[in-house]
Amino acid sequence: MQTQNRILDDLAKVASSAMGAAAGMRGEVEARIREQFERIITQMDVVPREEFDVMKAVAVKAREESEDLAEKVTALEARLAKLEGATKSPPRAASTKKTGPKKAD
Repeated sequence: MQTQNRILDDLAKVASSAMGAAAGMRGEVEARIREQFERIITQMDVVPREEFDVMKAVAVKAREESEDLAEKVTALEARLAKLEGATKSPPRAASTKKTGPKKAD
C-alpha cells in the first residue's frame, strides 16, 4: 500500500508540475499574442477608444456650435434685409426741372 501511495504522490507531483508548466506556457503565449496584436494595431494607426470618444465629443460640440451660428447668421441676414428695406427711400420721380432750348453752336 505504501508503494501505491508513493506512486500516486509522484503522479500527483508530476501532474502538478505539468499543470504549472502549462499555465506558464499559457501566460507566455497570451503575452506573445498580445504583443503581436499591439504591433499590428500600431502599424494600422488605430486610436485607443478613449481618444476616439474624446474626439467624437469634440465633433458633436462643434456641430452644435455650427448649427447655432448658422441660425444666428440667418436671423442677422433677415434683420439686415428688413433694415435695408426700411431705410430705402421710395424711388424719386423724374426731375421736373425745365431746361431751356438748346443753343445751336
